[in-house]
Amino acid sequence: MLSVLVEFSMFPTSSDGREGASVSKKVSKIIDAIDKSGVPYQLTPMGTVFEAPSMREALDVIAMAYEQVGDCERVYSSLKFDIRQNCDNRLKTKIESVEKVLGREVKH
Repeated sequence: MLSVLVEFSMFPTSSDGREGASVSKKVSKIIDAIDKSGVPYQLTPMGTVFEAPSMREALDVIAMAYEQVGDCERVYSSLKFDIRQNCDNRLKTKIESVEKVLGREVKH
């Protein structure tokens, strides 16, 4: 069993000027597609974290995210991977591990 945690951000850096500096409409399209895919994820103020059972599926989610903003002239993306054998549900268990060490719940 493989667990691939991916933290990423993706957004257009070019705009037509009508939306100003906000990229939330385009980012919302990405989050909607991830949500509909059924992959476990967490949206954060600075990006999105999701868990996939293989590197191929993780890369497929990234490709799907790009398709949502592929009509933009320029897209910025930052990705981090944490790949581990013999684990699953790491979106939850990694936080629980820290909480166990601290002896209390933390904000997330």
